[in-house]
Amino acid sequence: MPLEKPYLDVPGTTIFDAEQSRKGYHLNQFCMSLMKAENRARFKANERAYLDEWPMTEEQKQAVLARDLNWCMSTGGNIYFLAKIGATDGKSFQQMAGSMTGMSEEEYRDMMVRGGRSIAGNRFVGEDGDAQAHRQPQGAAGRKAG
Repeated sequence: MPLEKPYLDVPGTTIFDAEQSRKGYHLNQFCMSLMKAENRARFKANERAYLDEWPMTEEQKQAVLARDLNWCMSTGGNIYFLAKIGATDGKSFQQMAGSMTGMSEEEYRDMMVRGGRSIAGNRFVGEDGDAQAHRQPQGAAGRKAG
């Protein structure tokens, strides 16, 4: 009997639960490999060849190559593991989070200092707030989430 997951109705949010963990195991292990300088160098030298050493799905590999963190998360990536990709690219966590919302680093920082996104229109999937998938530049908008 599958578990009830009421959190699936939270717009703009991918919850990293046991199912996501299983789905993204190899993606997240790839990310952790980037903690070693020699692996970062190999990845940067030939990203596709390095990714092909991992038993990830083709969709996961394409999401990494596109540096689409929302897409990576929909395929099982955990943001704390995915941060290793950003670090490899010389990006701060704030820059990465901004890219996930379609904002610049400064816009994202300013939004967070003001208290984050407004709850108006963002209480459940289907409302018309700025966290809804159809308002996001990456991820679920225009692509079937997995």
